[in-house]
Amino acid sequence: MFCVFSGTTAPALLNSTSNQLLLHFQSDISVVAAGFHLEYKTVGLTTCPEPMIPANGIKTGDRYMVNEVVAFSCEPGYTLQGHSHISCMPGTVRRWNYPPPLCIARCGGVLTEMSGVILSPGFPGNYPGNLDCTWQITLPTGYGAHIQFQNFSSEDNHDFLEVRAGPQHSSSLIGQFTGSQLPPPLLSTTHLTIIHFYSDHSENRPGFKLTYQAYQLQNCQDPFPFANGDIINSDYSAGQSITFQCYPGYILIGHTVLTCLHGINRKWNHPFPRCEAPCGYNVTAENGTIYSPQYPNEYPNSQDCSWLITVPHGHGVYINFTLLQTEPVTDYIAVWDGPDTSSPQLGVFSGNTALETAYSTSPKVLIRFHSDFSTGGFFILNFHELSHRVLKIKQVLSHLYLTLFH
Repeated sequence: MFCVFSGTTAPALLNSTSNQLLLHFQSDISVVAAGFHLEYKTVGLTTCPEPMIPANGIKTGDRYMVNEVVAFSCEPGYTLQGHSHISCMPGTVRRWNYPPPLCIARCGGVLTEMSGVILSPGFPGNYPGNLDCTWQITLPTGYGAHIQFQNFSSEDNHDFLEVRAGPQHSSSLIGQFTGSQLPPPLLSTTHLTIIHFYSDHSENRPGFKLTYQAYQLQNCQDPFPFANGDIINSDYSAGQSITFQCYPGYILIGHTVLTCLHGINRKWNHPFPRCEAPCGYNVTAENGTIYSPQYPNEYPNSQDCSWLITVPHGHGVYINFTLLQTEPVTDYIAVWDGPDTSSPQLGVFSGNTALETAYSTSPKVLIRFHSDFSTGGFFILNFHELSHRVLKIKQVLSHLYLTLFH
């Protein structure tokens, strides 16, 4: 309210509509007058009307005087539609600055809290026809949703509620429900859960009320120890994958990547792999290691194994044994300067010695291992790609060594 008075006529009775009043008097430099005399007294102001509490809502604040604020919130499962705070406005007619809000059950949404309530639209009244509502429960990785139904009533075989473990409508179905029987408690074993409700155009029912609570999912079994190799990634929770890799000279038997499956009982999607020293394989590399079969255990009896080493064209292969412990003569390693046994043979190695070496002029070297029916042993050989020039120097030095000391 704003009023201006001047002259000699006494103003009419004024009523302030607020608990504060500002009086301002101003004069200029000319004519003076007797001024004014006024009296004031307090009067009770009328209040704003008591605001309506929305259905399924909660009101906070019971003072309805000017400038007083009332707050509203909704019961779990409902969403506030409108303003959460309203204020009593000054004026001759008391009114709130906004109408009271509503609390509604929405058709779908994303829920990220660790616990919550989901309601069919209109609950506890009947839901509308032709609904297609999707709620997604999004929890931190490593948590699932424990779902419990408190109410359920839908048109049997026409209106359905589906619960799926995953973010898509095609994700694994946990349960599909219709009719009036209360569904059992459900465990979603993934951090993303879909609740899908759809109704047709005909008979409608009160629908459903469900609650969910996050629970921590167990991890899959620890794969350690993993002999002769490494495991990449140490997260064994649901949905996570780990990768296995073998040390040089070993090959992986099984699946390289394993994923921890969702489910009440955690398990990997494949058995654990293993790294084995094989009985022969083809290897293309500039350098590497070949172990006797099943190393570090003794090699089995009656083995016939072949390895074909291939290095870049224009290079040869240098081979040296760092461990050679076989049954003499009957268990041996033969090496050829080429891809097959028609190539020149570089040597036959057997017995209990080390530091044995061989050089090839070909970029391909065939290695064969034979063991008889008795007595096991071990061997480790390394191979390196060398240019022909370096190989020639090594061959000259080796020949010189043999000449001088033999």
